[in-house]
Amino acid sequence: MASNSDTIYHVLSYIKSHPDKVETKRDVYDNVVEMYLDDDVKLGNPEIYFPKQRLMVNLMSPDFMSMYSDLLDFFHDQTKVKDASYHELWVTSSHLVDKHKYLIDLSFE
Repeated sequence: MASNSDTIYHVLSYIKSHPDKVETKRDVYDNVVEMYLDDDVKLGNPEIYFPKQRLMVNLMSPDFMSMYSDLLDFFHDQTKVKDASYHELWVTSSHLVDKHKYLIDLSFE
């Protein structure tokens, strides 16, 4: 598991600011938002957070969650979960080379 990074924050901020650049899938699990971003978007540390054809799973720290709570609440509001409480955020990411996409999966627990 990689350490928490500003990279995740920047990717999520980009997605929020550029919804037209993102494909979102919300109907798999109630507490998950699954997003796909074209792989021509410039990202920091893609070799760490977006490994080719492999999943990177990262449990975000409580500090990360409190520091970026407004941004995370924006994504949590896109889940089917109606209460506002979550205690953990798991971020799964990958570079889907054959699809030319980056996967960003947020699981609110």
